[in-house]
Amino acid sequence: MTQTMVNKKALEGYGRGAVESEVNYASPYRIIQMLMEGALSRIATAKGCITRNDIAEKSRQITWGMNIIQGLRTSLDAEKGGDIAANLDALYEYMGRRLLEANMNNDAAILDEVTTLLLEIKSGWDNIPADYH
Repeated sequence: MTQTMVNKKALEGYGRGAVESEVNYASPYRIIQMLMEGALSRIATAKGCITRNDIAEKSRQITWGMNIIQGLRTSLDAEKGGDIAANLDALYEYMGRRLLEANMNNDAAILDEVTTLLLEIKSGWDNIPADYH
């Protein structure tokens, strides 16, 4: 399976329509950004669902977020990424476990924790110089 196919599969949890159109023209770098944006959006929506006591939608949103984070994990290249890829893999796995816990316990604080971690990773990703895309 090619990297593009893996990324397209991961984006299924992110949404369809305009996203599919953008994916067709997006660089692998941009696809990872889109995945992170999608996960952050799902987590934020899940937090709002907890506030509104919309348990079914909260579960759906957290599941989408978990699927997107799993997509980020599968897009890692352990061979090329070395220790950085290994560390990201462990962090994504941790975030997935924490999202599961947040879902089971309706815990918005855990969603905030995962958001903070993902924003830190995204900030580093967003600041990669264009020469490396």
